[in-house]
Amino acid sequence: MDVKVEVEYCGSCGYSSRFEELASQIRASVPTSDVLGKEGRRGSFEVTVNGTLVYSKLSTMAFPDFKNVADIVSDAANGKEVIPVSKQQPIDCIIL
Repeated sequence: MDVKVEVEYCGSCGYSSRFEELASQIRASVPTSDVLGKEGRRGSFEVTVNGTLVYSKLSTMAFPDFKNVADIVSDAANGKEVIPVSKQQPIDCIIL
């Protein structure tokens, strides 16, 4: 089954490299997937799989776990239901 992944990312924040990293991991897991990225809102890193929003950095303030996203795409390619991302990358936080 074809899987379409769309990622809206903040270009001015330098998130294009994170998009490329995620896209590479998805393509390694599901070579037939269609992974598209576009610059969007400030601070964004929104991941949609087959039209379903599975992760929103604007809501969580953290990046998704890329392996978890790749697993969701793989499951979708095998006909399973698209589910939300359940893991995220650790938040780098400095308290002064």
